[in-house]
Amino acid sequence: MAIPTFVDRVVLHVSAGSGGNGVASVHREKFKPLGGPDGGNGGHGGDVVLRVDTDVTTLVDYHHEPHRRGGRGGHGSGGHRSGAQGEPLVLPVPDGTVVKDERGRALADLVGAGTEMVIAAGGRGGLGNAALASSKRRAPGFALLGEPGHEQTIALELKVVADIGLVGFPSAGKSSLIAALSRARPKIADYPFTTLVPNLGVVTAGDTTYTVADVPGLIEGASEGRGLGHDFLRHVERCAALVHVIDCATPEPGRDPASDLEVIENELRSYGGLQDRPRLVALNKIDVPDARGIADLTIADLRARGIDVYPVSAASHEGLRELTFAMAQVVADARAASEIPMPTRVVIRPSAAEGPDFEIRHVEGRWQVLGDKPERWVRQTDFSNDEAVGFLADRLARLGVEEELLARGAAPGDDILIGPAENAVVFDFDPQVQAGAEVLYGRRGQDPRLEGR
Repeated sequence: MAIPTFVDRVVLHVSAGSGGNGVASVHREKFKPLGGPDGGNGGHGGDVVLRVDTDVTTLVDYHHEPHRRGGRGGHGSGGHRSGAQGEPLVLPVPDGTVVKDERGRALADLVGAGTEMVIAAGGRGGLGNAALASSKRRAPGFALLGEPGHEQTIALELKVVADIGLVGFPSAGKSSLIAALSRARPKIADYPFTTLVPNLGVVTAGDTTYTVADVPGLIEGASEGRGLGHDFLRHVERCAALVHVIDCATPEPGRDPASDLEVIENELRSYGGLQDRPRLVALNKIDVPDARGIADLTIADLRARGIDVYPVSAASHEGLRELTFAMAQVVADARAASEIPMPTRVVIRPSAAEGPDFEIRHVEGRWQVLGDKPERWVRQTDFSNDEAVGFLADRLARLGVEEELLARGAAPGDDILIGPAENAVVFDFDPQVQAGAEVLYGRRGQDPRLEGR
């Protein structure tokens, strides 16, 4: 079984680190057994970050290991000691990586060295009882739990960042041309589909240095899934110009430079999004006697149509200087016309949720409370501690959940679900319970309002 070395599409499952739990602790020392709460907070979980690394050219590492997880935050401890922060997980990706969600929607386009995106945020650490103390609640007997880290499945899709894209039939000489123009050394042979991955080369012409990439296996019907070209056409989407490499020495009957050009142009039109790119045509393999004659017959016709044509030979290097400078001029013009410079470092973070703090739905005779705050507060609550449960009830009341439920017609004893149905916490609605547990007296870890309920 062949082991892939170039992978330009992967599905990646990322899980940020969970936050550590806060701790409920009371300071004790000689002659001062109850010195007040001193429980520390839990550490935040580590984020999962995608970062552009110019030394990375493939997504093959994520093909072999598609599950990645950030570091967990440490738990708090007594003496006001907070837990350690979870170690963030930085995942290097190639320049030009597009990040998509499970539905195929683009989340970010990572271009430029150092550009990074927080793809999964670490869970917040829970507060210790020292942080929960107030003038009314002097010695809380509970702490908050750490939140789980964000999880999601994403797709990474690489679009090679190159200035010039070479397109053409298999064995037209694109790889040979890149090898002749640059220091790149792609695999070259006489049979179709020799090139199975995009090749990149760096070319210098005068004061302009630019990159050239080819699209392997582009044949008629590629935009509809035939051959290999449909997998790699996206690698020329960022190119400033396209160069048609046409084989003037093809032994296949029924093919000629003009028809080859028309076939590839049809595929580019079917793929879409490349209509505005300047075109150059390289009539390749003119070192072959018959090919030179075919090129001479074709040049006048193509130039009459306003197409820049360059007869070249990757084998003898004839015409390559003129082609490299023509490509350099197109690249220089495109760079000069660009008003927005290429970013060198951008940090992308998930946008904050907007809208009301919660919403209430009546589903199959039960009331469902949805919203970032109430769902997060439930995750932070230790339901084995009555005082923590009472604290949650007070937070929800202050947010206005109880008032809204009454306005919507909820009655005592109705089931109240907080969170999505598959992972909800269920309460019995009891609007008669007194609010403000901090003004009540009871043993640590207990809430008098919940006794007998």
